[in-house]
Amino acid sequence: MEKYMSLLTKVEEMMQSSAYQEGDRLPSIRQLSDRYRVSKSTVIRALQELEKRHLIYSVPKSGYYIVKKTGKLKSGHSGTIDFATSAPDPDIFPYRDFQHCINKAIDTYKNDLFIYGTPKGLPSLILVLQKLFADHQVFAEERHIFITSGVQQALSLLCAMPFPNGKEKVAVEQPGYHLMIEQIEALRIPAVGVKRTAQGLDLAEIERLFKTESIKFFYTMPRFHNPLGSSLAEADKKELVRLAEKYDVYLVEDDYLGDLDDNKKADPLHAYDLASRVIYVKSFSKMIFPGLRVGAAVLPDALIDTFNTYKRLNDIDCSMISQAALEVYVKSGMFRRHREKIRESYTERSLLLHEAIQTHGQNGRFTYSDGQAPCIHTHLVLNKELPASRVIQRLKKQGVLLEPIDRHYLLSFSKENLLKINISNVKKEEIEHGIKLIMNSL
Repeated sequence: MEKYMSLLTKVEEMMQSSAYQEGDRLPSIRQLSDRYRVSKSTVIRALQELEKRHLIYSVPKSGYYIVKKTGKLKSGHSGTIDFATSAPDPDIFPYRDFQHCINKAIDTYKNDLFIYGTPKGLPSLILVLQKLFADHQVFAEERHIFITSGVQQALSLLCAMPFPNGKEKVAVEQPGYHLMIEQIEALRIPAVGVKRTAQGLDLAEIERLFKTESIKFFYTMPRFHNPLGSSLAEADKKELVRLAEKYDVYLVEDDYLGDLDDNKKADPLHAYDLASRVIYVKSFSKMIFPGLRVGAAVLPDALIDTFNTYKRLNDIDCSMISQAALEVYVKSGMFRRHREKIRESYTERSLLLHEAIQTHGQNGRFTYSDGQAPCIHTHLVLNKELPASRVIQRLKKQGVLLEPIDRHYLLSFSKENLLKINISNVKKEEIEHGIKLIMNSL
């Protein structure tokens, strides 16, 4: 990230603190330069960008002043500590940046945004995403990329459409993404569960299922699994791709939090796919805000025509305004800056979470594997004599919210006694206190 963008983020965080109110004067250019050890020109560029976004204003020979705070951070304990909600923290939504992008998109495309688009998506956004995906080792031509109304629409279409392998069943990780589970159950799609733990997948069991069951695709979250929080090892990802090719099974790779991964050597399944067996799906909801409802799918050639037909019948297109605004947001560099901000925030929270568990969790009532920062999910495997449902009810009375693991499992699959923890909506200063309450309850 460029220096001025890093500084811009730090100044925004400073403005959000309780030390500053609307109308307050910011430190001088020289003071900011000394405090953050950057050049004055870097400070000026960052301040000009904040002024352009109407967050501050300048007064000649006086300095820069705060127009409106970008978000109010809660301090202390709010009374309820929410380890259940998985939506991003509203305090770090890029409200003003995205408002600017919407206005810019309308000015740029005008009437084009208010008529029907194309089922495949805004062509200019597809070109932008093509470059963005390449940074994550997902190389695809334009014809392979489809814009969808969030990842949920892509998964729905994939479940409904026929596949070239002529198979019928969907294999899904257990536990797994709850909305995928609910969709399978509601639409009565033939499905088989594949056990996933903090250690990964049982590849021998997967090979048996691929060999003996009529599986058209296996849905997986290789990175930052929801709800477990773990990621697959490189060797396991390569083997999974090999098995898919050997037994003519497709893999649906949900990389919803791939932007958080700063490990340059951690490639997605798609990077190992030489036989066109991986379908790469990605959402921007968890990185920007849920209401955006823009996702993308990268499809092999063999699936393009069928997916296009089903999508066209499902909807004419997803929101053209959202697509155009996202294009501006990515091209302008705002997404890259926001991604770094989210990554730093979640990394800090993850480290606080793991440290709190290790500090207060020496009671022998559960097992725990360190999650990979900056993942926002983790879980505890509780002893059998301590049902998770009882723990959840007890903690609710103490103002700690936890969600049962049940809806992350198929009805027919045996459920583990897990306590899932999500920190995307928990303030940093509340994490240790919440974990301490959980451990005391255990």
